[in-house]
Amino acid sequence: MTLENTLSLLDAAAAQRKLTPSAAANIRAWLTEPRYAEYAPQVAEHIAASKWKELDDVFWTVIPFGTGGRRGRMYPIGSNAINDRTIGESAQGLAEYVRQVREGEGERGREGETERRSERRDHSPLTTHHSLTCAIAYDTRHNSRRFAELCAEVMVANGFVVYFLDDYRSTPELSFLVRHKRCDCGIMVTASHNPPSDNAVKVYWSTGGQVVPPHDQRIVERVMNVGEIKRTEFTAAVAAGQIVLCKDEIDGAFIENVLAERCPGPRDIRIIYSPLHGVGEFAAIPALKADGFTDVEVFAPHRETSGDFPNVPGHVSNPENPAVFDAIIERGKAIGADLILATDPDCDRMGCAAPRTKDPAGPWGTFTGNQLSALLTDFVCEQWKKAGRLTKESFLVTTFVTTPMIRRIGDSYGIRTLDQVHVGFKWIAQQIDAAGPENFVFGTEESHGFLIGQYVRDKDGAAACMLMAELAAAVKAAGKTLFDRLESLYWQHGYHGERQVSVFMTGSAGMARMQALMQILRTSPPKSLGGIAVCQMRDYARLTVTPMLPLAERADHAEALDAPRGDMIILDLAEEGHYVAIRPSGTEPKAKFYLFTFVPAEQLHLLDVARQELDGRLDAIEADLRKLVEAV
Repeated sequence: MTLENTLSLLDAAAAQRKLTPSAAANIRAWLTEPRYAEYAPQVAEHIAASKWKELDDVFWTVIPFGTGGRRGRMYPIGSNAINDRTIGESAQGLAEYVRQVREGEGERGREGETERRSERRDHSPLTTHHSLTCAIAYDTRHNSRRFAELCAEVMVANGFVVYFLDDYRSTPELSFLVRHKRCDCGIMVTASHNPPSDNAVKVYWSTGGQVVPPHDQRIVERVMNVGEIKRTEFTAAVAAGQIVLCKDEIDGAFIENVLAERCPGPRDIRIIYSPLHGVGEFAAIPALKADGFTDVEVFAPHRETSGDFPNVPGHVSNPENPAVFDAIIERGKAIGADLILATDPDCDRMGCAAPRTKDPAGPWGTFTGNQLSALLTDFVCEQWKKAGRLTKESFLVTTFVTTPMIRRIGDSYGIRTLDQVHVGFKWIAQQIDAAGPENFVFGTEESHGFLIGQYVRDKDGAAACMLMAELAAAVKAAGKTLFDRLESLYWQHGYHGERQVSVFMTGSAGMARMQALMQILRTSPPKSLGGIAVCQMRDYARLTVTPMLPLAERADHAEALDAPRGDMIILDLAEEGHYVAIRPSGTEPKAKFYLFTFVPAEQLHLLDVARQELDGRLDAIEADLRKLVEAV
């Protein structure tokens, strides 16, 4: 079929609304522009076969940089899919931008270099390499090795020396490599805990943190305008020393730095660990063993490194999902384990299960990300206090949608809490460098991310496993359980009942629906949720705080919101500590709702009664939110 005929079919499909206008425009570009020439035959084949749904899904937009890089479903063609073209142009755009910054080409380049120098607040020297340098790693997902090699080939062709972790390795080890080798940037090929269909690139700056403004948007500008993708063949680049395979060196240095954050205390517990088919056995297990935990079993059904994640529920390896622990808990009961730990495929998130009583054969439970955040924050603060390390300048970092118990814990230790931070560990890393890394104590977010120390600027599942094991051993030695420890925090700081609700909205129709939902919330927010009045709305896109007055009066009473800008709304309810945050996910096609309820410590009488009452409130609030979504 000729190009003219193919374009005619494309125009007809668009006219019949089988394709969105944006998809039709992007498809036309892939058919006619020279930079997409190698993909044009596949696009034409899809058109000839009338695969309009597939074409619309992978072309309706250009895959964006979200909170965790450029992430999405793999498909061999498409501007909204992960494939050789979108991965290659991501690396090419990054290479061009970093070169511009390093060489100081023009005003923007000089500005970027100044920012780069100010970002290294730990006073470590900037790179002294004569060449540009880039760190690259990859996880167990399908095509991760292929995409990692592609990125390395692109970076080398653009004049970079690449430090390459030549086997499955964790995201935090990539962050460590960037800092350890003083690299100009880094690329991690992973889609974290997304389904097996997905993959991604996470892009890191010279700080070891993921790119943030202004670099992120400037990189995007470069990526969107990539014409030629330069490549140097991988094997030849290794032979020429342009790609340096450094896995063994970095493995040892990484674990040494994780171990530097260990806390003293007992180590007498039996642990089962699951890598959930990911890279964690190469990071968490060495850390646990180096820290003195000798009785550690790797859960056999989850040990295989596989991008299909075959033995976890729904084939989604997410330690936030309690169901992934069901089979491991049965094993734990059988062998008398004290603790179960699990990390996601790239080992930057940690989940946990433990016996509810001192009898491992009895009932078990899992912990939410907020509960783990509270437990570990208190544990680290306690250890630092004992060691005399806390000062009035010490600080914690967390996000808007993480439990406010973090601030209450920080206050109890007399230290600062920086919690005006949007979702995404890159913002936590940015806060650490801005506030002074020498005073940083602990960073955490509700999505099971935890950070300690100076060796990385991203959440680290290996260090989190080590800290959680230390805490579990300490409470066991005291004759308590982890659930006892959590309850003691509730008695001290108040009972916090929290819940996260996600509603998937896929494709172009889903994005339009998500945008409509946010617009409705901004213009016509609900008057009540769960039978509790909504008293004000905090809009982080408009940076306004608006009381729930009649619509005509709201603008006159809106006040400025002193916060970083982001696409999020918080609805404050008329009960103390009750509020709901709503935001589109930056990593998956879904809207996320964060529900918060609270009973102050001085009003607590029975924890079970408070828990039951707040669970009921959360149920009612969630029901109202779901009705709101269904109406969109």
